[in-house]
Amino acid sequence: MSTNTFRPARETLAPISVGRVPQGSWPADRLPVRLTTTVPKELVHRAALAEVLLTGQKRHDDVRFAVTAQWPRCHSFYTPVIEGMYHDPLLAAETIRQVGFLLPHTEFGVPIGHQFLMRTFEMSVRPEHLRIGHAPAELDIEVTFSDVRTRRDAHSGARYDAVIHRDGEAVATGSFTYTCITPPAYRRLRGNQGHLQIPLTAPVLPQSVGRVSPTDVVLSPAGADDRWQLRVDTRHPVLFDHPVDHVPGMLLIEAARQAASAVFGHSAELIPVQVESEHTRYVELDAPCFIEAVRLPATPRGERVRIIGEQNGEEMFRTTVTTAPAPL
Repeated sequence: MSTNTFRPARETLAPISVGRVPQGSWPADRLPVRLTTTVPKELVHRAALAEVLLTGQKRHDDVRFAVTAQWPRCHSFYTPVIEGMYHDPLLAAETIRQVGFLLPHTEFGVPIGHQFLMRTFEMSVRPEHLRIGHAPAELDIEVTFSDVRTRRDAHSGARYDAVIHRDGEAVATGSFTYTCITPPAYRRLRGNQGHLQIPLTAPVLPQSVGRVSPTDVVLSPAGADDRWQLRVDTRHPVLFDHPVDHVPGMLLIEAARQAASAVFGHSAELIPVQVESEHTRYVELDAPCFIEAVRLPATPRGERVRIIGEQNGEEMFRTTVTTAPAPL
């Protein structure tokens, strides 16, 4: 079947309820209630099954959907924070990002193979509900689409808002706006971009940006305070889960988080509680991108910093990060 005609039937991604088990085929005290699996990895643009966070979906109406997800107690990149007691807030960002692939593919008819361009992203978390329990966190996500656009009777973009619930409590909220691009249009837009990349640069000290391993550092020294060169390691198994011809959006969000950690002199008690990001152009792989941080006035939620990414003298993205102490 051509990828241009592939569209899963609705409800097929929901967790599977197990029916009656023949007597004697399973111990009475061990009868399964429900089997759960992840959604197909292709529907969230992941190559590794381990990176798929979504587990099911349900349609309420034309613009409202329910999605389920699970956060592992430990992740290879989004590692637990605050002495290992809290889920990384950027797990919420990645979860909301995956929703923006799943539902356009399954509910709005976007064929696999189309490209998505992130325009804006916002996220806010409630740290008290990020505590890691004795099992993976089971999540229920309410998703509402607005400003749904079509071009030649095909879905071309939208905004969606998501509320992530855990045990009945809202743990995070977020929104994305995106544009869908057909493969031919994407080839015309991109041309020969992405076939070359600059040499990998040296990382800053991991502890200065809230990391343990140099492999996970995405900033390199640039010879000035609060200014860095974006470190782009296309071999990173999570940030570059599969080959792409530009810098992924989640790497840019991570760069903003690390820059905020550096500006505030990374404290073990501080975590990002709010992220607001605007993306105007693709960040290319074949030219250096420089990251600059500017402190902003604090708000009741916490300390703020604005991070601006520039490449070839042009602004590519800007992100505001708010950090605050986690409840202990």
